[in-house]
Amino acid sequence: MMNVIEKINSSYPISDDTIRILKENVTLCHFPKKYQLIKADMFCKSAYFIEKGMTRSFWLVNGEEITTSFSDEGGIVFSMDELYYNKPSEEFVETLEDVVAYRISLTDLLRLFETNIELANWGRVIHQNEYRRSHRSHKEHLTLSAKERYEEFKQQFPLVCQRAQLGYIASYLGITLSTLSRLRAQK
Repeated sequence: MMNVIEKINSSYPISDDTIRILKENVTLCHFPKKYQLIKADMFCKSAYFIEKGMTRSFWLVNGEEITTSFSDEGGIVFSMDELYYNKPSEEFVETLEDVVAYRISLTDLLRLFETNIELANWGRVIHQNEYRRSHRSHKEHLTLSAKERYEEFKQQFPLVCQRAQLGYIASYLGITLSTLSRLRAQK
């Protein structure tokens, strides 16, 4: 769990005891590229800590996939709707590469949030960061040109730029693939 623990500690340092407790509640899993970890309109009952690989989250709108976020080494993916509101996910989460992940049941994750102050604080910090990312993305969609959005994206997510398909990046930015290709060619 080296990448996961490193990422957790970079957000909110946790003790060796908390690491041990977390390790006792996860199961190592391997998923192939293009595997759907979470499906819209279904209960998943799990969260996944990404040790190796990358995922993307997306909505299906009128048959079109709209990318909402990416997660790579050390990140965690889950359905917020399911975790907090006991509703099926509104999003899909699929692997963009072969993924090594640690699965934890949402029941266990909630229990750890309720009983371990370090994990509760880490959970609060990652939600703050996700809210900030989402808010910033919304603001950028409303106020920045396509070129400016792409430049900001490259700064915020250099690994995604190197590893994700351009169509997924274009979808996240709210631009067409041809526009993104033109922007990349302008370097």
